[in-house]
Amino acid sequence: MIVLSHGRKPESTPLRLSVDRCDPGAPVIRVGGDLAYTTAAPLRAEVDAVLLDAPPELVLDFGDLIFIDSTGLGVIVHAWREGQQAGTTLRLRSVPRFLEAILDMTGISGLLRRPVAGSRVPSASPSGQPTGV
Repeated sequence: MIVLSHGRKPESTPLRLSVDRCDPGAPVIRVGGDLAYTTAAPLRAEVDAVLLDAPPELVLDFGDLIFIDSTGLGVIVHAWREGQQAGTTLRLRSVPRFLEAILDMTGISGLLRRPVAGSRVPSASPSGQPTGV
């Protein structure tokens, strides 16, 4: 059984992507429209292409995102995982409220806050204050 809310058809808005490489240390991929099973492959390919250069940071801008499904969430996790291997921090920007709620409910928000593997994180004293490594 398929349930559609408000008469909306899944993936009714095509995915729109643009890449801004003005700052090679933090390229930005802007994502708009529907990020779903039938539209996610181009974003995944773009993430992989950007990560070939292993920038210190990759920014995914979701300011124009309308819809996301589990495949779209999988692309975000893929970007984080591949970024970990490349030494790249993944940062999300202009996250719509609905996506923020989904990321929190699925635990992806916590995953994205993890430091890049192998990076040094300041340790904390028993009082919780950073000790400065």
